[in-house]
Amino acid sequence: MKVAEAVGRALSAAGVDQVFGVVGSGNFHLTNAMIAAGSRFVAARHEGGAATMADAYARVSGTVAAVSVHQGPGLTNALTGVTEAAKSRTSLLVLAAEATEPRSNFHIDQEALAHAVGAVAMRVTSAEDAVVQACAAVRRALHDRRTVLLNLPLDVQALDVPDDALAQAAPPPARVPVEPADADVAALVGVLESSRKPVFVAGRGSRTPGARDALEALAAHHGALLATSAVARGLFHGNPWSLDVAGGFSSPLTAELVQGADVIVGWGCALNMWTMRHGRLIGADTTVVQVDDDASALGAHREVHLGVTGDVERTARRVWEASGPGRQGYRTPDFNAAIAARVRWRDVPYDDRSGHGRIDPRTLSVALDDLLPAERVIGVDSGNFMGYPSMYLAVPDENGFCFTQAFQSIGLGLATTIGAALARPDRLPVAALGDGGALMGAAELDTVRRLGLPMVVVVYNDDAYGAEVHHFGPDGYPLGTVEFPSTDIASVARGHGFEAVTVRTSADLKGVADWLAGPRSAPLLVDAKVTADRGAWWLEEAFRGH
Repeated sequence: MKVAEAVGRALSAAGVDQVFGVVGSGNFHLTNAMIAAGSRFVAARHEGGAATMADAYARVSGTVAAVSVHQGPGLTNALTGVTEAAKSRTSLLVLAAEATEPRSNFHIDQEALAHAVGAVAMRVTSAEDAVVQACAAVRRALHDRRTVLLNLPLDVQALDVPDDALAQAAPPPARVPVEPADADVAALVGVLESSRKPVFVAGRGSRTPGARDALEALAAHHGALLATSAVARGLFHGNPWSLDVAGGFSSPLTAELVQGADVIVGWGCALNMWTMRHGRLIGADTTVVQVDDDASALGAHREVHLGVTGDVERTARRVWEASGPGRQGYRTPDFNAAIAARVRWRDVPYDDRSGHGRIDPRTLSVALDDLLPAERVIGVDSGNFMGYPSMYLAVPDENGFCFTQAFQSIGLGLATTIGAALARPDRLPVAALGDGGALMGAAELDTVRRLGLPMVVVVYNDDAYGAEVHHFGPDGYPLGTVEFPSTDIASVARGHGFEAVTVRTSADLKGVADWLAGPRSAPLLVDAKVTADRGAWWLEEAFRGH
């Protein structure tokens, strides 16, 4: 057996059940070995899409996923998606063939590329150690929550492995949760027991089994309100004390209540500039606490009064067990009534600016929220439009929303939704894209159709890179580089085998209702011509400090 086959079989045995990629000569045998061993392979049309699909699948499924690419250009094509995953600490395995001969057209310093984007570089170096090294890469991705580039030199792939090599292939042991120190638990109990208006903000580190229950129990005991960062949206769905998302996407009431807190506890949350609006959501006398199982994350984005190194679920349960009598805290009848009436963006009054052949994105999003089934998984691209689907479309839980924004690249939204859809086949996948991102990632429309996904793709089409238009336009800068002639994206979708509707008014959404009521035998694209006369409410936050 050659190294390429042994590594593929070892990775499958180690629990890598899902792999995405674009196959060339360098990763052909490896990928086929994984398929033969039982892993599911999804062929993308571009390596960038493949990497993003794998990233989204890993986030939503909670498992290690893989992307398989050719040496050299296969890896560089995937690099934006790999960077997003690395910045997000996604447990992702990048399997890249490697040309080590300097005179090869495919030769680049792949290890340096990994380091440049924040990924971990590993390599298969010999036939004797190939299986052990492959399994070590899976273990590193899982235990350290890192994106790992496993380089597979072409000459090593062709070597014969020892007869008993696969005996060493096995899944890594489960990751052991980090227990908080007794002193830190006592300190956090003291902070909460002296608090009158505590707010919990849960982030990516709270998207783990048991974390929601533990946080809700602790919050109820101390009278804390509950919020999330954008990437953990949906974690507290249905809880009457949930404020939804804290940060640039916050509704006016959410921002007011977070600003009114005397204690803010970030649970597996970086409390970065987006989640805390560059610190403006933190009052002058507010005590800030951060809980994270990675000690290096504590205080990385802002000064904290107390940093606790520990697993979110374990820490919350231990603090609850050590707490004294329960308290009302922030949970008064008046605040409960206000949250029920005004915390959702769709309940905030607005002037509908629809007209002249374009629909207000708020009106569009509210109508879609009413039409689409509640069991949905939403992937969102980046751009001026992104706050509307992110905040106006409800999600059933934290696995109903996949938000790949750590690198702030446009063009990832469609591939994100494909990966999330495959991880949650029980839910209707909804991709929310801007026109720029939709056209940038249009190659993967073919992948949606080929996989038979009953996906709804909504394009918020303002014929521009809207963020730049609304950021630079008011100062009189020329906008010819960021505005485009109208594009019939509905026709582009039909060419890929989609059903499609063009929406200029609310009445045009009947086409969406008809599709939902029908067999859904082909995916649907909604080319929504949205108003473009002003920037989204969160845009000022996005550009602040840049």
